[in-house]
Amino acid sequence: MKKNHRIALALASALMLGAVPAMAADASLGQRWEKLRAEQPKLQIRDAARALNVSEAELLATGIGKTVTLLTNDDHAAREIMRRALDLGKVLALTRNENGVLERTGVATRLAQDAAGAQAAVGAPNDPEREARMRNIAGGYLGGEIDLRFNFANWKHAFAVVQPGRDGQVSRSLQFFDATGTAAHKLYLKNEAAVGIFDKLVSDFRAPDQNAALNVVPIAPKQAEKADSAVDVKEFQLAWKEMTDVHQFNRLLGEFGISREQAMRLAPEGVVQRVSPKAVRSLLDESAKQKLPIMAFLGNGSVTQIFSGVIEKTAASGDWYNVLDPDFNLHLRESAFNSGYVVQRAGVTSVEFFDKNGELVVTFFGVRERAKPQPQTWVDLTRNLPKA
Repeated sequence: MKKNHRIALALASALMLGAVPAMAADASLGQRWEKLRAEQPKLQIRDAARALNVSEAELLATGIGKTVTLLTNDDHAAREIMRRALDLGKVLALTRNENGVLERTGVATRLAQDAAGAQAAVGAPNDPEREARMRNIAGGYLGGEIDLRFNFANWKHAFAVVQPGRDGQVSRSLQFFDATGTAAHKLYLKNEAAVGIFDKLVSDFRAPDQNAALNVVPIAPKQAEKADSAVDVKEFQLAWKEMTDVHQFNRLLGEFGISREQAMRLAPEGVVQRVSPKAVRSLLDESAKQKLPIMAFLGNGSVTQIFSGVIEKTAASGDWYNVLDPDFNLHLRESAFNSGYVVQRAGVTSVEFFDKNGELVVTFFGVRERAKPQPQTWVDLTRNLPKA
C-alpha cells in the first residue's frame, strides 16, 4: 500500500470517528467556499452553508486562525460572554430564523441589581427556576434598545470574527450557534472606542485548542403534531379563557402537548381570526403610515429578540419584505409565509405569521403601558388586515 493511500485511509477513518481537528477536516471546505464566494460575492454565509451542505458554524470555522477565533464553550460561557459584552456599548444585535431576520442597533440596558441577584441565585437552595431565570438575564438586555430573551441551554458554539466589512471598515462580531451549527445570535461592535474591550473579551474567552472539532449534530426531524382528536379541546379552550397573562400561553402549549399553530385551530370561538400571509405588508405599511408604535418578536429557539417603537421605511426586495430604518432592520421572507392569525389572549391582541413548515416566523403586538389596555388604533389595525 502506498504511503499517500495509507494516509488517506487514516484520515477517512478519523473523520468517521470525529477525531480530526476542525482546521484539518475543513481545508477543502474552505477552498470550496472561496470558490463559491468568487462566483457569488453577495451570497450570505447561511445560504452558502446550505449550498455546500454543511452548517454555518462549520463554514465559519474554516476561518479559524485567520479571521475567526474559537471561543470556549464551557458551562455558562455563553452567558458570561454576553454579560461581558454589555461593556461594548453600541452594538448591532442580529437574530434570525429560517425566514426572518431582526437587526437592532443600540446600547443594551445594564441591570446591576438583577446581575447581583443572579450571582446570589446561583447559590440559592431549592430554587432552580429562579436560578435559571436569573442566569438567563445575563445582567441586562431587558427592554431598551437591545431587548433579548435568552435560552442559553441551546447555545453550543461561539466565535469571535474580525474581518473587512462590506463598507470597507473592519467588522468585529461575536457569533453563537446551537448544537446543529445553526446561528443562535450575533453581536456586532458599533463603537470604535470599545475595540480594546472587545479584544480583551476575546482573549479572556479564547478556547485553548483552536483546532478542536466542533462536534456538530444533525438537525432532528420535526416532531409529528399530535392529532386534534387526541387533544382535550374543551379543557384547552377553558384554560385559554382563564389566562391572565399572555406569557402563560407557552406553558399552556406544553401542558396540552400541542404546537403553536395547532392552538390557533383549536382556540375558543372568536379569539382567533385567520389573515392572509400578505397581511404582513399591510401591518407594517399601516404602522409606518400611522406612526403607530409596535413590538416585533423574532426568535429561533436559542434567543428571542424584541423591537419596540415606531417604524418608518418599508420596502419589498425579491422574496423579502423589509423595514429599513437607520437603527432597525426587519427582513421577512414573505414568499415562505403560509398563514397569519390575529390572536386575543388575556386581553392582548397579537398578529402571528407562520411559514410553510408550521414554524412561527414573527409576532407583532401594539406597544402599551404596563397594566393598561393596548391602544385602540392597534386593535383597529389588526381588525382591518386582509382576511385569508
